[in-house]
Amino acid sequence: MKLKICGMKYQDNIKKVAALQPDYLGFIFYEKSKRHFGENFMPQIPHSIKKTGVFVDTEINEAIDKINFYHLYAVQLHGNESPEYCEKLKTYNIEIIKAFSIDENFNFDDLKSYETVCDYFLFDTKGKLPGGNGYTFDWSLLENYSSKKPFFLSGGIGIEQTKELKTFLQSEVSNYCYAIDVNSKFEIEVGLKDIEKLKELKNLIK
Repeated sequence: MKLKICGMKYQDNIKKVAALQPDYLGFIFYEKSKRHFGENFMPQIPHSIKKTGVFVDTEINEAIDKINFYHLYAVQLHGNESPEYCEKLKTYNIEIIKAFSIDENFNFDDLKSYETVCDYFLFDTKGKLPGGNGYTFDWSLLENYSSKKPFFLSGGIGIEQTKELKTFLQSEVSNYCYAIDVNSKFEIEVGLKDIEKLKELKNLIK
């Protein structure tokens, strides 16, 4: 099981989190987010960690500029980006993670048009914000997932979900769960990650 730690913001904290060797580190390029990464400098990160830019309905040329400037390995698209948008970005030889907000009204058939233009889906909690709402959705809804596309599980996952997470990872529903994506529940304050809690999570899912 892969681990993505999202919402990285502070230089020293980025280095400490990178030392834990997560599989992905997420940097949010959405100005309305409290975890917006507005720095022109990003500390050196081991090549084994996939630097991921999180975008929300960003104009495509701006997203491409960020990809090139920060040497991003992956993009996570958290808005209403179309399959055509994903396809254009895919020409830049970058992993495409398309996020979808899940509640009991979500139609999994909506994923079909993204199958060939994305490398992964990401399922997050439907809330007031495009992401980072801080609470989990009902994972049993993923029983309606009929695709074989690997996905990231996101949305308010914290240490307090340890028991539920273990149960989920042992269930048939998790067959295509490729990675766990965490953010706010592993923070000391907004954007500042708790290293000890992250170590505990990594030991749980590895």
